[in-house]
Amino acid sequence: MAKILIGKYEATIYPEGGGYTGAISLGFHPDGRRNRPKRKGKTKTIVKDKLKKLAEDLETGIIASENYTVGDAVKDWLAKGLKGRSEATIVKLTGLAEKHVIPKLGAGKLQSLIADDVDEWLDGLATRLATTTLREVHSILKRSIRQAQARNKVLRNVAELVTTPEGVDGRQSKALTREQATAVLKAAASTNLHAYVVLSLTTGVRTEEARALCWDHIVAWVPKLKSWRPVTEAGFKHKRFAIYVWRTVRRGGDTKTRKSRRTLELPKLAVQALQRHHVRQAAQKLKAGEAWQAHQLVFCTSVGGPLDAANVRRAFRRITKNAGIGTTWTPRELRHSFVSIMSDQGVPIETIADLVGHAGTSVTEAVYRHQLRPVITQGAQTMNIIFGDSRHG
Repeated sequence: MAKILIGKYEATIYPEGGGYTGAISLGFHPDGRRNRPKRKGKTKTIVKDKLKKLAEDLETGIIASENYTVGDAVKDWLAKGLKGRSEATIVKLTGLAEKHVIPKLGAGKLQSLIADDVDEWLDGLATRLATTTLREVHSILKRSIRQAQARNKVLRNVAELVTTPEGVDGRQSKALTREQATAVLKAAASTNLHAYVVLSLTTGVRTEEARALCWDHIVAWVPKLKSWRPVTEAGFKHKRFAIYVWRTVRRGGDTKTRKSRRTLELPKLAVQALQRHHVRQAAQKLKAGEAWQAHQLVFCTSVGGPLDAANVRRAFRRITKNAGIGTTWTPRELRHSFVSIMSDQGVPIETIADLVGHAGTSVTEAVYRHQLRPVITQGAQTMNIIFGDSRHG
């Protein structure tokens, strides 16, 4: 097995499996194994040409196998590039990759991928995916190749050279009218989700904020102490109540942004619903006994565990169905409804932005443009006027 020089590298070519195999010697890996990348072909000439290409790649720092595919890059990114991300995020991105990226591009060699390939792939998806989803899918490919670049498996990121096209129009979020909101509150009154619905509708908290809310973040104003105290300590026999929207179910428990951390005074309807919910939960805790999970969550399973977002969506669809408005609604549209109701009542957009935890009015206008009409205590006062002290349940 004669040794030859390929560029500045020592190499060998030898018969193997009905063809030929060539290998370039690069010394040893950090773990002591020999580093000898190989190339195969039917003839010596084919193998020698492949070794020359390998030597050129080595000069530019590229060390990927000739068989390293786009699918390999995506799988490597899913395995190594999502450290610290929440389980829900990992599941979501894995699902998008396995459905839209790997089936169409995965079999191709990463070093052979060109911008036109990415363009055609995205154009094909644009006829059936919403723009937001299309951007997420494109981002998966860009970030996968970016990680491959960092590991010297490809020279450039062709996915970065392509602009994400516009996709199909996604489902437009909508808001409950005042009549629909009243019907939903009535339909929810006999369900375990009643307080959740009331709180979301009358304060505009995000769904992930509501599911992360703990009892020590529901507070009452105690005049004698001149301070806000948790209702678990102060009880509900007070005149003013508020919630600290300081946590979410996001990984680490942080709110979406720093501005999202806010304290909101509660309207009476929400206080009444939470008080009844607290009594029901105490009964559930006694029934569960040792099986009860002491997370101190306001909204939880029958044994105190965190609520699953999908289960909340299903339960809310049953409520909207019973309210006679169909099953196409989602819990996050309670937040849209809050914004719409506030705007209808003439509440300034600056105040609405503060109430929903936005850093400025531009975000509020962009996200809730369909709910706003041209025009943290104030939110509670407005809801008291709209719904009064009537009890829904």
